[in-house]
Parts: sequence; C-alpha cells; structure tokens
Amino acid sequence: MTKGTSSFGKRHSKTHTTCRRCGEVSFHLQKKVCASCGYPSAKMRRFDWGMKAKRRRTDGTGRMRHMKTVARRFKNGFREGTQAPAKAKAAAN
Repeated sequence: MTKGTSSFGKRHSKTHTTCRRCGEVSFHLQKKVCASCGYPSAKMRRFDWGMKAKRRRTDGTGRMRHMKTVARRFKNGFREGTQAPAKAKAAAN
C-alpha cells in the first residue's frame, strides 16, 4: 500500500458537519464538538493568537439591533418617556 494517490481514494467518510451555532462545517461528528466555535460549550471558542478569527465574529459584524442605538441614547443621558426639548428657531433674515 502506498501513502499517496491510492490512499486518497479511500477518503469518503465525513469527520465534520455543519454546526448549529456558527454555521461552519466544523462540528466533529465523533467528538460532538465544533472546532470553530466550541459548541456545545456555553462560551464561544476564541483565542488571542487568532486575531483574524476574532475579527470575523466580534461586535459590529452583524445587525447590532441594540448596540447601534446606544451611542445616541448615551449622548442624551438615556432619557425615556419624555419629549425632547424644542430647538431654538434660527433668526430670520
């Protein structure tokens, strides 16, 4: 048996399938752990040596349904249930 071409023809079983949390084809079928996000662990898998990987899925890479309004609300002191004070009208020339 050689270790080259003839051996590659025997590779037809899948070790990884799609992960339900991150969507990558990184969920190991025998280990039952995702190599990309670490599912089913409660914490997401991330390391300081993988800066690019962290950049791909950090804050600001999605819709940011909540976070995109926080800066504006912070500027106004997180006021709620009140009317914004009326702006002074510009002097007419």
